[in-house]
Amino acid sequence: MGVDPAATGPTGYGIIESDWRRCQVVHYGALRISSKRKRDGEGAGLQDVHALLCRLIEEYAPDVLAVENVFSALNVRTALRLAEVRGVVLLAAAQHRLEVFSYAPREVKASIAGHGHADKRQMQLMVRALLSMSVTPEPADAADALAVALCHLQSERVRQRFGLPEPNVETKARRAAAAGESHSTRSSSATLVAPRRILSVP
Repeated sequence: MGVDPAATGPTGYGIIESDWRRCQVVHYGALRISSKRKRDGEGAGLQDVHALLCRLIEEYAPDVLAVENVFSALNVRTALRLAEVRGVVLLAAAQHRLEVFSYAPREVKASIAGHGHADKRQMQLMVRALLSMSVTPEPADAADALAVALCHLQSERVRQRFGLPEPNVETKARRAAAAGESHSTRSSSATLVAPRRILSVP
C-alpha cells in the first residue's frame, strides 16, 4: 500500500498486488478535505485521513505500507503540515502492526520514470504503463501513491536478488509482535508464491 501525504491537496493512496512476476492495481484514490470539514477544527482533516487509512488497511490487509519522506526543500509551514499528515499515516500503520518503508520523492521518481525530476503527468503515464492500466490513474495524487508502492516493490526485488541489507524501516511493530517466531515467508523471495499487497502514500 502506497500513501502520498499532502500538506494542502488530496492525500493519495494506492494498493497494488504482486507475485514478483507481475503486479496489478487493486484499489486507488485520493481524499480531499472539504473547506467545510476544515472549519470543524485543525484536527478534523487529520482525523478523516486516519479513518480512511484504517478502513483501507482493514479491508485490503496490505503486507507493508510505503510512504514518501517529507521534502526538505519545503518551507517550514508546509513541511510542518505535511509532517502532521505523515504522522497520521504512521499512526494508522502502527495501530495495525503494519511495517512502514519511507522513500524520498526523487527516489520514487527515479525508480518509476528513470530520473528524479519527472513531473506529475510523466509519473501518471509511467504508472499506467508499469501497471498495464487501461486508463491513466486520476487524480495525480493517487498516481503518486501507486508510484510509491511500485518504488517499494522494485526496491525489494533488488534487495532480495542481491542480498542487500533491509532499508530503514520506520515501524517494526509487526516484527515485535512476532518475536520468537520464525522469519516471515514474506521476506524470502525464494518461497514467495502468494501475492503481496502494498499500500502506499506519496
